[in-house]
Amino acid sequence: MAAALPSLTPLLIFARILGLLVAVLIFVWALAFSSSFGHLPPAPDDRIFDVLHPLFMVIGFILLSGEAILVHSWLPGSRNLRKSVHLILQGLALTFGIFGIWTKFHWDRGFLANFHSLHSWLGLSVFTLFGAQWMMGFLSFWHWREVRATRERVLPWHVFLGLYSYALAVTVAETGLLEKLTLLQTKRNVPRKGPEAMVVNSLGLALALLGGIVVLTAISPKYTPSLPTIKQPFVSNSKPLSS
Repeated sequence: MAAALPSLTPLLIFARILGLLVAVLIFVWALAFSSSFGHLPPAPDDRIFDVLHPLFMVIGFILLSGEAILVHSWLPGSRNLRKSVHLILQGLALTFGIFGIWTKFHWDRGFLANFHSLHSWLGLSVFTLFGAQWMMGFLSFWHWREVRATRERVLPWHVFLGLYSYALAVTVAETGLLEKLTLLQTKRNVPRKGPEAMVVNSLGLALALLGGIVVLTAISPKYTPSLPTIKQPFVSNSKPLSS
């Protein structure tokens, strides 16, 4: 069995540090600055749902999904074990995404009331692509009737769409932060250099770094290539007998 490359260890550690930083910053923003969420005039129900939206989306589509991608780079054991953990984590990420979208589209104002910005358009695109990708992975790699040739043909597309969905999710999060911070600074007079702006900007920077590290780890070689054994030709040193 091939040995894991030790060069991936710094990337994995850096990814975990950035993931922890993202989690801390999103909770600080949601809890310490909860008065910034909700509509004008503020309603308690709207504020709760507005706070839950970034929490669910970041935890699901970025933190859990990123960890699911990294599973193939660090988890020991069989390939089936890694695929199982990967599928479970992506399923949890999709569940968080469903609840995150529900917090924005459950009001009486209707579906189209929130479907007005690039952030919302890209967000629904990511959710649709993520759900289709999860279903494609489940059917292609876990259905017992699928033949090996089909799985091998689907695998490159599965990897590409998975990384593309993750990178697009980070982009959606960045557009959401920009949209929210612009609204706060123009409508609610939040200082441009105030503590909330610093938290949001730091969160955006941490998300960008985390996305890059996760993608870099995913495309890096996972194992040392095994060199083929070269058989040396047999050379006889015995001299022929003279007559």
